[in-house]
Amino acid sequence: MADELFDIYDEQLRPLGTATRAETHARGYWHRTFHCWLTRREGDRRFARFQLRQASKDTNPGCYDTTAAGHLAAGETIREAMRELEEELGITASFEQLIPLGQIREDASGEVHGKPFIDREVSDVFGLVCEVPLTELKLQQEEVAGVYEADLDELIALFEGSLSETAAHGVEVAESGAPMTVVRRSVRADQFVPRDFAYYVNVLQALRGCT
Repeated sequence: MADELFDIYDEQLRPLGTATRAETHARGYWHRTFHCWLTRREGDRRFARFQLRQASKDTNPGCYDTTAAGHLAAGETIREAMRELEEELGITASFEQLIPLGQIREDASGEVHGKPFIDREVSDVFGLVCEVPLTELKLQQEEVAGVYEADLDELIALFEGSLSETAAHGVEVAESGAPMTVVRRSVRADQFVPRDFAYYVNVLQALRGCT
């Protein structure tokens, strides 16, 4: 992971060259990422899916997050970055199926596993309608500890502060070679990657229009 190369940028997103993942997060270079949220409809209800980041991640370990996400490698385009869907979840889709939901800038810092980090990202955000059952996903064990599904309106209420927790069901990786475990979880907003909650509210509201 430390050997990954990213294109890096200054505050105005002017190219500065490339840096390793470790250098990028240590020195706080701006870089680009891909976010994709999976959603599906069942009758009158709309659901959204989200992942649990592995505890070994170098930023925000053990937090709930976007269904699939990843950094753009040096020279990579957003179209190419959708490889994250297949790598993390085993989902195959075309770029034309993705629904653009906007772009965000995030500037976060902290310490993980005794190492400080400065994570400055510009993320292109997409939605994707996905009917693949959770039990048929192929999770990338090094990156993703689990994937869950919850009622979209309840998730919005969670981040708006009118609901303290909501129920989610999902699948979690088990020992190597063992089948995934089907689970139910009670989910709170503060268990997600720390962001302005407006990000989650805006994206989830936008998912309502995905068809």
